[in-house]
Amino acid sequence: MPARGKKTRTTVQLSDLPQGAVLADALPAEEESIVTSYPTVVQQARRSMDKFDNCVLLTRVGGFYELYFEHADEYAPLLNLKLASKKTSAGPVAMAGFPFFQLDRYLKILVQDLNKYVAVAEEFPNNAEQKLKSGGLMHNRKVTRIITPGTLIDENFIDPYANNYVMAIHVSGQVSPVSTATIPLGLAWLDLSTGRFFTQQTDLASLGSILSRIAPREIVLSRELQSRDQHAIFSILAEDRHLITYASTGDLVNVSDWSSMLEADIPRATLEGFSEDEISAGHLVLSYVKDRLQGMSMKLQPPSRHENMQIMTIDKNSLRALEVKQTIRDGFFRGSLLHAIRRTVTKSGSRLLNEWLSAPSTSTDVITARQDLVAHFFASPDLCDLITTLLRRSHDSQRLVQKFALGRGDADELIDLANTIQATADIANILEKTAAETSSEGLVALTNRIDLTEPLTLARRITAAIDEAGVELQHEAAESEAGQMMALAEGIVAAQGSAEDASVLLPKSKKKRPTSIKEHYGEDNDAWIMKPEASPALTTLHSALASLLQERESLGETLRERLGAPSLTLKWSPGLGHVAHIKGKDARNLTDIRTLSSSRSTRSFHLAEWTALGQRLDQARFQIRREEQRVFQSLREHVIVNLVKLRRNAAVLDELDIATSFSRLAVEQGLVRPVLNNSTAHTILGGRHPTVEGGLVEQGRSFVENDCFVGNPAAGSLWLITGPNMAGKSTFLRQTALITILAQIGCYVPASHAELGIVDAIFSRVGSADNLYRDQSTFMVEMLETAHILKHATPRSFVIMDEIGRGTTPEDGAAVSYACLHHLVTVNQCRTLFATHFHAVADFAEADGLCDPEHGAVQLYCTDIEVDDDGNFVYVHRLRRGINRKSHALKAAKRAGLPEPALRMAERVLGKMDAH
Repeated sequence: MPARGKKTRTTVQLSDLPQGAVLADALPAEEESIVTSYPTVVQQARRSMDKFDNCVLLTRVGGFYELYFEHADEYAPLLNLKLASKKTSAGPVAMAGFPFFQLDRYLKILVQDLNKYVAVAEEFPNNAEQKLKSGGLMHNRKVTRIITPGTLIDENFIDPYANNYVMAIHVSGQVSPVSTATIPLGLAWLDLSTGRFFTQQTDLASLGSILSRIAPREIVLSRELQSRDQHAIFSILAEDRHLITYASTGDLVNVSDWSSMLEADIPRATLEGFSEDEISAGHLVLSYVKDRLQGMSMKLQPPSRHENMQIMTIDKNSLRALEVKQTIRDGFFRGSLLHAIRRTVTKSGSRLLNEWLSAPSTSTDVITARQDLVAHFFASPDLCDLITTLLRRSHDSQRLVQKFALGRGDADELIDLANTIQATADIANILEKTAAETSSEGLVALTNRIDLTEPLTLARRITAAIDEAGVELQHEAAESEAGQMMALAEGIVAAQGSAEDASVLLPKSKKKRPTSIKEHYGEDNDAWIMKPEASPALTTLHSALASLLQERESLGETLRERLGAPSLTLKWSPGLGHVAHIKGKDARNLTDIRTLSSSRSTRSFHLAEWTALGQRLDQARFQIRREEQRVFQSLREHVIVNLVKLRRNAAVLDELDIATSFSRLAVEQGLVRPVLNNSTAHTILGGRHPTVEGGLVEQGRSFVENDCFVGNPAAGSLWLITGPNMAGKSTFLRQTALITILAQIGCYVPASHAELGIVDAIFSRVGSADNLYRDQSTFMVEMLETAHILKHATPRSFVIMDEIGRGTTPEDGAAVSYACLHHLVTVNQCRTLFATHFHAVADFAEADGLCDPEHGAVQLYCTDIEVDDDGNFVYVHRLRRGINRKSHALKAAKRAGLPEPALRMAERVLGKMDAH
């Protein structure tokens, strides 16, 4: 310590002192002084809560994520967390928290179940300068990402079998709040987990159907619309309860501003085709996602314009009525068309199949190419099985690659990516060999799309660098049991929190405290991510570490001999650092050593030699970790360089997955390859319903096949179908529509033979329900859906209509029903299957000369029942020509269990009506 200087005396004259009022800074407001008296962590949380006021804030504090203030009060009960009070000099602060490794669990509840936005504030170590500025604070905390339902990346709860889209809607002009179907809209939607990006120009009338097809998890609108809640767009969005977020376009002004967020330039043709509304929507969605990522890098695929795609339109009502993706009654996946046909073995393949079903192709070239691929695997079952096996070895590379594009991804994902590249190479080799042997143009075209030159180099680098056994060891150390994690969290809480925090956040346990991860790595159990050969520097560093470990062994031997303590071991612990540890009689004999900790039979103490060597070991391990991170970052960058190729290869694997799955499905269910042409006719022999048949087979029953020739010159453009309830009219309508959809996605179909003219749109008016939210009765909903069909169906469309007019009186219902039939035949001139219980409709059609048996536009078909001598009956599901003027409703009512008195009354009333 330096010597204290000599005392001195200074004399100041009174006149030298400043005169007048004493100037001082104003005292802070009482409210501000309260804020500044909060602990730093709590104060940082308060500021973040104020800044991101529409989000639930989760703040990382050591081993926990914590909620404070009103967020703790509101969400602790919803998350089943214990609500506690943290004592501060400013008063108690409500708090709750959970261990960091349970983040995904609580994010799922908040984001997926409660539709909340979550701001995650992570902690970052302060360097020496930052510590000085912050008064010695070890960590700084800042929000690194805002997680919303539409901006998921790799969370464990993201649906692996469906895209996770966020969609921005730009309302052109925003001049009229009234319901105007022609209001132009610009749409832009993207999936942050895969990097896919689309735009479309449309109008308000088509929005509902587009939303049903794309199924976005989140809708983004301009802030300017927030105050205009009477705008017509809100009634459409409210129907399916879409989550709406308001945002601004930020600093995006031109399409060129998108470049930094895209993996490649936008093709000139696409760029020139953009409408102003699409560009505005693109600005909106990109600005929103950029804000959610809080500075995280983003590389999306260049946007695709939906207008450039040749696809069949399936409107919202048809998707629901035909149960394409979920059942009408309960919304279940089981029982839907997708469930019936999905045999894909990869998650990305399943997502692509989901897309195809929502938007079947209208290009005969595209459909034929898909069918050719299915046919090749159908004819070669061994090849199909081999490709399927290799596909099972691949991983979800679409989402894997996007993780790295967003600056995420770990060693496991690099290994998965390398395995996927190798599986792709094996598949490409097999397909090239098969293509050469069979001269298959389809296989040649497919393999030509695979580019493996650079990706294989990447895969070899990953395999040569990453130590899979070491990665597995790390997982075992980090995830072997929840108690191990809780012990680590307890240590961090003890260091940074209070005893109260620990009692609040940690469960009671009487188990012995397990070894911490830090302690695990402090010994010789080093689990390295990279192999020593991953870089020359790593090789040198591992060699140096091995020498130090050998030196440690030698030191241990020397110390045991010098101190005469055979039990002596050299250890490291989080609290004591590098210590020598003895036990048994050695602990009793060595009494002249200063002890750091002891028990009845053990003692720990410092030795200068071991402390110095231990520090060198720590430094060597630190240098290895740092070099590992450098190599790992280099591999990540190599992935980014190959981003486009990896995504294109992944797209090929997805198509192969669907083709092989269609092949297996065809063999399993006896499906046939349909013929697609440019006619306006359906020729289906022995058609079956793809989902109903499966249900009957499970019950040991068989499905009755039916033919359909609607649209053929001699068969009429509209089939008017009558018959009893429960005799299969609706099933026939639906199965024909589903066969059409299957044919145009490239799948084989459930029939003996099928030849179909390309359909540009499918419309369905089947079943109905009221819409009380919009003050619409069942009949009004039915009429709205019917009006939509009559306005939009073209000669190339396919329409199914079931029991039009049933929601009103028989007379009015029959009139409306026939008017719709007449419009479809004479104006729309499209292929139509029209089922009704109004027999008068057939009479009206005949009276107007529409039902000529040979050339009439309307042809009459019916189902029936057969009754035996004992009065028992069975339904005849096979269609025959003619009209069935009996609906046999009472037979269906009896089978449903209607009480006998009610049945007798119904028979009496029906008898009276027939008599008149």
